Parts: sequence; structure tokens; C-alpha cells
Amino acid sequence: MDYMTILLGLFFIWFLVSLRRTKSSKRLAPGPFPLPVIGNLHLLGDKPHISLTQLAKNHGPIMNLKLGQINTVVISSSVLAKEVMQKQDLAFSNRCVPDSLHACNHSDFSVIFQPANSRWRTLRKIMNSHIFSINKLDASKHLRTKKIQELIDYCYKSGENGEAVDIGRAAFRTSLNLLSNTIFSKDLTDPFADSAKEFKELVWNIMVEAGKPNLVDYFPFLKMIDPQGIRRRMTVHFTKVLDLMSGLIDERLKERELENHANVDVLDALLNISQDSPEEIDRNHIEQMFLDLFAAGTDTTSNTLEWAMTELLKNPHTLEKAQEELAQVIGRGKLVDEADAAQLPYLRCIVKETLRIHPPVPFLIPRKVDEDTEIFGYTVPKDSQVLVNVWAIGRDSGLWENPLDFKPERFRELEIDVRGRDFELIPFGAGRRICPGLPLAVRMVPVALGSMLNTFSWKLHGGIAPKDLDMEEKFGITLAKVQPLLAIPIPL
Repeated sequence: MDYMTILLGLFFIWFLVSLRRTKSSKRLAPGPFPLPVIGNLHLLGDKPHISLTQLAKNHGPIMNLKLGQINTVVISSSVLAKEVMQKQDLAFSNRCVPDSLHACNHSDFSVIFQPANSRWRTLRKIMNSHIFSINKLDASKHLRTKKIQELIDYCYKSGENGEAVDIGRAAFRTSLNLLSNTIFSKDLTDPFADSAKEFKELVWNIMVEAGKPNLVDYFPFLKMIDPQGIRRRMTVHFTKVLDLMSGLIDERLKERELENHANVDVLDALLNISQDSPEEIDRNHIEQMFLDLFAAGTDTTSNTLEWAMTELLKNPHTLEKAQEELAQVIGRGKLVDEADAAQLPYLRCIVKETLRIHPPVPFLIPRKVDEDTEIFGYTVPKDSQVLVNVWAIGRDSGLWENPLDFKPERFRELEIDVRGRDFELIPFGAGRRICPGLPLAVRMVPVALGSMLNTFSWKLHGGIAPKDLDMEEKFGITLAKVQPLLAIPIPL
């Protein structure tokens, strides 16, 4: 017997003993047997949200996996999600930060990824007060109306020329300019041309790199090597966005020095705070907050609009019912006002159904426990990564009848909302880590979607039959369509 055989044998015995010791000292949730070194990494595949949903059917709604060196707990039921994000929210409130998000020191400043400490609470309060409060959103309503009108005008122009609209890209331009007007009082892209392509690809590249399985996240000792180059590429992407934000801030500071600029937008409000109370927020925090907003707030909104239009074009009867409601309530051909949404229950049902089947962020943002934590009799070990699989919850046949069918009518009888109170439908998360942009998203998506449906009928590009529409997903932190939705608008 050679030395290598002996060493392998000793390693295997050590592995079995350590595994047994771990299981005897802590009652871990059930899960697939981990292989030496890699654990369960081989089970993830290129669409982890689907792989983990299938595994949960065998191992249960709370599942323990070993992804390399990282213990990971996957939550796949609404009951357990409520336990994690409401009943034990504090214990599960910190973040598991992917290595890629350390690029440009983003995780040290990000409202999304900072630990739930006093600095995070200060930044979150500033964001809620100066960007997403009811008063601020009411005051910026005219901006959203203008951007929706520009979206409709762009669709008219395309329709007159018989050209198909790339729905996702058009929605992205609208989201981008809405945010940039709210923050900087200016467009970042021409609303009537496809000039947002580069920025959209930049944001998508950030989402792809952040959502891509990274060896460093599973084997932290590889951090210095960055073997896949993910952090290096993310540094390039982040630097481009931060340079753009920095240039806009410099421009504003010069205007303020010349005293020819009124305090009108988010940037002014944040600069005022940084001058009066620099301990609360400084320029670094402002730039990184804008990176959070543009990366997280543009792609998620445009993806939701694209998926909603895709489902409606795939289900013509549902589209017809939505257009009938719009015609009866506000009159055909008119833009939907934010105040109209309350009078359009079927449109709101369509948005909820879209978010159920196509949640923008399938695992939300990973959480982390800093101490051993017990949930439903199982131990979640210290430093475990915790994933809440909202994609799986939205397709749970125990919660939803015929869950794969796009059926907005199901919400007519259900008092279920998306604001983090009903754990059957939590596309924006819940608890103290709920998405801060939720108040803007729930205003913008129904208005944009309703306006597009009430001003045009839509024909799929290339003569594609509704039943043949491609529904394949592309996995990143967000879920986008593999094939962009191309449709020709025909004025009603």
C-alpha cells in the first residue's frame, strides 16, 4: 500500500468523523450529502433558483447545503420565510456579501450590503426620507408622468415606422431617466433613441457578475487570487458608474458655488446633509448610494415590465380583459395616472401575478447569521449564508393553484400584497431589509404597464404565435429574458 492510498484513506476517515461530529452536536436541516472539498456545489447548475427548488422538493422547505467551505441554508416556504424575515428578523438581518461586491470598496458604503449597524440605519433613514417618502414621491410625480409620456411617444414613433419595440430596453431607458431626473434633474440618455444600450449592458454586466457562482465565495482562501477575474471585471464596471456619478456631483458643486442653482432634487438634499452633518453622509457614501440606486433600481423595474408584457402577449385573453378595464375606467388612449391605479384592480392583479412568477431577484439578497440560530428545531450555524428562494415560494403548489399558469384572477379573491406583510408574495423582501425602492416600484410599474396597454395594441415581431413565445430566463442577481421581447405597437 503506497503513501497516497494511506493519506486518502486517512482523509476519508477524518471526513466521516468530522461530518458525524458536526451532525451530532448540531441538528442541521436536511440536505443532500456533501462531497469532499466541493460539498454540494456540483448540484447548483447554471440556474441555481431552479436547481435549489428541485432539491427542496426532496429535502424540504429548510435545507442545509455545503457550498465549498460555506454553510448555506435555503428557505423555500412562506412559513419559514416569515420566521426568518419577521419573527427572527434581527438574527437574520446581516448580509452575506459576495466577493465581487468588495470591488471599489462598495460593500463598505452600500446601503444594500452594509451590516445592520448604526451607519446602515443612518443611510437607510436618509434614503427613505429624501428619496422614497410619500411626500418626496408625490412631489416628483410630474417627472414620472413626463417619462411615461416619452415612453409612449417613442412607441408611437416606432409604430409609425412599422418597427418593433424592444420592450425591456425601452422600459430600461424610462427607468434610468426617471431615476436620473429624480436625483440629478436631467436625463442620462436620449428618451427617443437607443442610446441607453451601453448603460443597460453595464448594469446587466454588474448584475451578471454579482449573481455568477464565484469560487471565492465558496473558498474564501482564494480571495487574493480572484481565479475567475470576477472582482477585477466588477471593479471596471463599478469604476465607470462611479466616475459618471462623480462627474455629475462636481458639475452640481460648481453650479452651487455660482449660486445659480435652486435646491430641487435628491443630489441637493444629500449635499446639504453632507455639508451640515458630514458624520452622517459624505461624498463617498453619496456616490456609492447612487451606484446602489442605478444598479438595483433600473434593471429590476424594466425586467418586471418586460415579463408583464411577455405574459400578456402570451395570454391574449388576459390582455383583452386588461384593456377592457382600462377603457371603461379611464378611457381608451389615455395615459394612466398614479391616482388611477386604485381604480384598476385587474391591472394591479396582473402586476402581482407577474411578480409571483417572475420575481426580479429570485433569492432576494443573501442574509447571514452571526451566531448559531435555531429555526423550527434546526440549527443554522454561525456565519451561514441564508437564501430565501422567493422564486420557489411563488411556484409552490401548496400555496397556489396551477402555479405555472399566468392567472391574475387568482388575486381578485386574495387579500395579498407585495409590501412585505404577506409572505406568500415577497418579491421585495420583508422586515428591516426590505427593498427601499418598493414605494417607487409599486407606483411606476402599474402606470407604465397600463399606459402601454391603453394606448396600443401589440403584435409580436416576426409573426411569432403567442404560444411560441420564448419564456427562458437568464440568471444573474436578477432574472431577465434570454430573448428580448420585440413587439410592434399599433395605436388604439
